[in-house]
Formats: sequence, C-alpha cells, structure tokens
Amino acid sequence: MGVMDDGSLNILYLSAEILPYAATGGLAQVAAALPRALRRAGEDVRVFIPRYGRIHPEKLGLKRVLEAFPVPFERDVMLAGLWQAPETEVPIYFIENQRFFGSRQGIYSFPDDGERFVFYTRASMEAARHLDWRPHIIHANEWHTALAPNWLRTIYGDDPFFAKTAALYTIHNLAYQGIFGYRILQIAGIESMGFIAHPEIAPSLNQVVSMMARGIIFADVITTVSPSYAREILTPEFGEGLAPLLRDRRERLFGVIIGLDMTTWNPAADPALPCKFDGARLDARAECKVRLQKEVGLTAAQTPALIGLTARLSDQKGFDILTAVLEPMLRFLPLQFIVMGAGDERYHHQLTDLQRRYPGQLAFIPTYDEALARRIYAGSDIFLMPSRREPGGLDQLKAMRYGAVPVVHATGGLRDTVIDHHLPEMGTGFRFEPYDCMALYAAVARAVEIFRHPDLWRTIQQNAMRQDFSVDKTARAYVKLYRHARSLKLTGQPLPDLDLPNLDAP
Repeated sequence: MGVMDDGSLNILYLSAEILPYAATGGLAQVAAALPRALRRAGEDVRVFIPRYGRIHPEKLGLKRVLEAFPVPFERDVMLAGLWQAPETEVPIYFIENQRFFGSRQGIYSFPDDGERFVFYTRASMEAARHLDWRPHIIHANEWHTALAPNWLRTIYGDDPFFAKTAALYTIHNLAYQGIFGYRILQIAGIESMGFIAHPEIAPSLNQVVSMMARGIIFADVITTVSPSYAREILTPEFGEGLAPLLRDRRERLFGVIIGLDMTTWNPAADPALPCKFDGARLDARAECKVRLQKEVGLTAAQTPALIGLTARLSDQKGFDILTAVLEPMLRFLPLQFIVMGAGDERYHHQLTDLQRRYPGQLAFIPTYDEALARRIYAGSDIFLMPSRREPGGLDQLKAMRYGAVPVVHATGGLRDTVIDHHLPEMGTGFRFEPYDCMALYAAVARAVEIFRHPDLWRTIQQNAMRQDFSVDKTARAYVKLYRHARSLKLTGQPLPDLDLPNLDAP
C-alpha cells in the first residue's frame, strides 16, 4: 500500500487494559470502543493485551493461536504464548507468560512492572511477525507500551518487517509516566542510548528512564484525549516535568476527544434502565428518577434537584473542594445527592458521616457498579464532575447522552465538551472556574435555580442529548492521523489534506 493510498490500514493497537477482560478505568473503555469504530470504518485493527491471571482461557473460550514463540529480552530470549478471544468484532489477542502475567491476579503495582510491560510490548510486536500480519501503524497507549515507538526507530529500524510501520502514541494521563532506573534500558535492549537528557527538564527526570518521555520523543504522531488537555500539558502546571519535550514536538501533537459507542450508551434501549427514553420522550425520565431515589434510599420526589456523581474518591476528582461545601449544599439548597465510588478513606468517612446525618437526602455507595451508574446517569437531574484535572472524561458524555445536565470544572476535556448555559440556545451544562469550593458552590446553586424553570431546563437537557460525541467521529479523526503518521515516517512530509488542527497551528 502506498503512503497516499486509500486502502485499509493494518493497526496494531496496544493497551494494558480492555473491557471486559481487564479494566481499572477509562483506558479500558477506550480500548474497547475505538478499535470497534475503526473496524466499522474498514480498518484492520487488532488489539493485543497481556493475559493476566484473572483471564482464564477455559472459562472465556479463548483459542490458542501460538503455542510458544521467542521474544528477545535482556540479552536473551523468553517464550510467549498467544491466545485469541472468540467471535469478537475486533480480533483481541492475549500475550501469555507465566512469570510476568499468568501467576498474578492484578494488573499493576508489582515491583517488576517495568519488565512486565516491556516484555508484553515486545512480545506483541513479535507476535505480529509470527502471524505474518504486517502493521502499517502501531498505536501505543500510556507508558506501558511507550517503548514501541522507541524500538521502531532503533532495534527495528533496519528490520524489513517493520520498515514501513509508523507509530502513534496516545497520552491518556501525563501524570503516570512509568519511571524506572537504568536497568530497564538493559532489559529493553536499548542500553546503548543511555538516558535522554534535555536541558530544560529537571535533573531528577534526566537521571531516570521515563517510558512516556520515550513515546513522546520517538512517535511519529502524539495524541491526547482532548484539545484542551493537549494545550495544558505544554505548560509547567500541567506538564508533569515533560512540558519542554512536548513543546519541542508540538507540531506532532493533537488533541482528539474520545467519544462514546452510541449503541452501547443508548437510554432508549439500555437494559439496565427501568424505563426507556430519548430526547423526544423526556417525560419518561421522571420515572427513572423516582426508581433511582427508592433504590438508593433517598426520599422519592420530583421537586429537589437530584445530583449524581460517580468517581474515584480523590483530590484529582475534586473531592477536596466538594467535601468542603457538601454540607452547606445539603443544608441550604433544595437538592439531593448520590455519590458512588471508592478511594481515599478520608472522603469515605466524611461521606458516610454525612449520609448518617442527612438521611433521605444523601446516598453514598462506596463501590462501583456499572448498572447502577447507568441508572444514575438516567435518573439524576444534574451530574457533577468537579475534577481538579480531567484529561478527557467520559462520564460527562454519558451523562449528557442520558439527559443529566453536567456541572463541571472547566479543565481538559470537560472544557471542550460542556457548553455553559449562559449561551441559552447552545448551552449543555454549567462550567466553573477557578478551582475552589466557592466557585463549585456557586455553579451548583446556579444549576439548581435553573432547574426550577422546567422549560429552560428542558432546552439545556435536549441540547446536551443532541451533542455528537460518537466514537465513530473519533475513529475518522484517528484514521487521518494514522495516514499523517505514515506520511511523516515514509516521506518526511505531512499528509497534504490533513484538516485537523494541531498545537503548532496559529
């Protein structure tokens, strides 16, 4: 296939997580939705993840594809096996190795995580060779797979099999960089490169190996999960020490909103909901609200605004400012709260205490249940996301799709996807800044006041539900970026008809 051909692309998609097999957050949701959309767009995309101990071939009906194949590892060779999920829309392959994955139930937080994910990434690339499936693109996600772009420029630089393979690297959250010592370079076979020093980076980062930094340096194209986050990470405040590297490569940096699979997230057909509705049948939503109130132990009534929140209990998700004003909200505003999530024990105790003192007004569910989350999107009047930082965010998109009006801190993907109601014909929610408890309280109070005006509220709801945040739209943008990456790799020139704005544009 020529660089400018319109034929389908072979895309090797690397992710440490994918629903429903292994998931801790948004990375798994994206890995499930985006490749399916790419497949619908006609691309030959294949996903490779580790076969963690929790993934049982017999229970899941996995098919063994390769019994044992060699993987170069630390001046030696280790063996890997390859399994494939049955009857999936997108081929999903599982890299097997008993030492690194098969004997452990968890995904992360092992002392040898660096070695584990180096092996998985290298084994995925070698598996493509043994399948005789030549990728045009390797799409690497997060630090776990960030060495793939590095290897394409070094170890595989003269390998005919990968000679025309370009790399696209996606940063989902710059805070998680994969920091390791010098030995990881020996394990990865790139010891001769040594540390990558940058005059504007702190000495503490120049004397360690940041996996993410190598993905940034060597990828043909870099993406993040929203345009605003792409701009934010160029600054010292959000750059996590890597802003100078990103500024050096800003002409290759793009922010793309990750959308939803609109068939999976559809309130008119969601089996988790007690009643079905859409933008033209919003009255049916009232029954969802009452059913939800009863399910979680709140007083069943339409009058108070019901606010839902599903998130990890952490400062990053805004619980530091929320807990500072939650009790005044409960005392002085006509509202109810549902908070679902686990995390920091401080917030767990505070929410448990508030639930005891405000029975029927606050419900705290200290775990995550996806079916209940769907009912929270469908039954809440307002969906709250006060995140300090939110690179992309999927929950606000789900909430809008299900008719819950979002109240969000204006950061990252929240800024890009929620239009403040002060634009009455276009507004889809309420944004606040700066990041402090008073701005949060004021935004919630504004939303609760507008909720008392049904016609205006219905307009905001319908505006939100009409927004096109489909993952198919995301896939179309990524196909352009894949072709752009190939053009840069093979000709050194950008794709002539690329119409996506990058960070170097005026």
